[in-house]
Amino acid sequence: MFTIFLIIHIVTGFVCLVSGVIAMSSRKKTGKHSLSGEVYHWSYVFVFLTAVFMSMIHWEESAYLFYIGVFSYALAFLGYVASKKRWKNWIVSHIGGMLGSYIGIVTATIVVNIPKIPVLNEVPALLFWLLPTIVGTPFIFRVANKYKPKRSIAKHL
Repeated sequence: MFTIFLIIHIVTGFVCLVSGVIAMSSRKKTGKHSLSGEVYHWSYVFVFLTAVFMSMIHWEESAYLFYIGVFSYALAFLGYVASKKRWKNWIVSHIGGMLGSYIGIVTATIVVNIPKIPVLNEVPALLFWLLPTIVGTPFIFRVANKYKPKRSIAKHL
């Protein structure tokens, strides 16, 4: 049973990584961006559910998987709901949620796999926990600033 969940987790995690790149790199309009975003979100649902299940079975070794899964999926869900509900300034929530969740899945992928790579497994693990956030956070701010609604000068006169 655990093996089936692990396979689903790996496959859907890979789908998230690929569909996330497609969504980020495509034009922000209905079509490729929204389709890859849907694939990203629903794949993330499976990543989240399998992460929670597997972390509960092997809590001692995998508790971190639970916390990354919950936090990262919460961000993905925020980004997904923002794009569906479109509340005031929804675009900032959408961008922050989706890109924040992408940082989470990249972090999890790196942290799980780096110990298996010679030479890199000699580098302190904390670096790999922090590096995706250090690299990704400025990117979130840059993209959010690009797409956030512009304030009208007329409102302030």
